[in-house]
Amino acid sequence: MAGQPWFLNTVVEANTLLSAEQLLETCLAVEAKNFRRRTGKKESRTLDIDIIFYGDRVVNKAGLSIPHPEFRNRRFVLEPLAEIAPDFVDPVSGKTVRELAECVNDPRAVQHFGPPLR
Repeated sequence: MAGQPWFLNTVVEANTLLSAEQLLETCLAVEAKNFRRRTGKKESRTLDIDIIFYGDRVVNKAGLSIPHPEFRNRRFVLEPLAEIAPDFVDPVSGKTVRELAECVNDPRAVQHFGPPLR
């Protein structure tokens, strides 16, 4: 975002027995333990954990939207996601992560700091 400092971003693929709602609660608890304060949108933060996908499920509830509603517009999400799951199909658009990354209209630069961890 314009006017914000550079930040570190990563993506993680994991298996869980938690429901999507339980996973969100867990992510919010981790943010709180790391001094995340939610005071407004598009602000600098100490930590921000987003659930991009939850398998091929589509969830639209108050406070929880999966796939993440903005991931298709964010180069800093799509590029690292394409490194670990290029052929994963977005259940909303029907496009692979690779296809979404190739056509993202986000002018912001992404600088890589190391190889993908697999």
